[in-house]
Amino acid sequence: MRQLNPLLARWVARHEPKADWRIHLKSTIGTALSVTLIAGLGVASGLPLLLAPLAPTALLIFGQPQAPGAQPINIFAGYFIGAVFAALSMVIVPEPWWLVGLAVGLTMLTMLVFRVSHPPAAAVPLMVYTGPVPALNLFGALLASCIVLVVVGMVMHRLPPHRKRYPLPLSQNVE
Repeated sequence: MRQLNPLLARWVARHEPKADWRIHLKSTIGTALSVTLIAGLGVASGLPLLLAPLAPTALLIFGQPQAPGAQPINIFAGYFIGAVFAALSMVIVPEPWWLVGLAVGLTMLTMLVFRVSHPPAAAVPLMVYTGPVPALNLFGALLASCIVLVVVGMVMHRLPPHRKRYPLPLSQNVE
């Protein structure tokens, strides 16, 4: 078989390790279960709990639990930071289109400075500009949804087939 052009090879090379199909199945079940629980809680409470950035958060928790962005501190702090900048931008100046870019940028900068990067949380300011979620309702909705995701993640990762621990033990934290 012919060798790929090195430039093309960089674009198509897989960087994720292969995993057992049972791990993928367990990840899919965990994601479906947690999103279904969040949706049910949203319907029961009348709160807008089912928010788009939660799907990539579930993928990180269940599919890539060793990733820094999948760790609880990154999830809770990242969403809190995103909600703060979303609420501030809507309260201070609610309409300018350019403010959403500034809010996303400040969310990212703050997460990076505090070492709590959670990429899906950078989308939180976009939600208050494009979605039906009032900025001040975000805090409770995101907190409840993140608790469900992390708790279901902790339970699912203790069931066989086993991978590494979730959340990562303290000894694996980077100083």
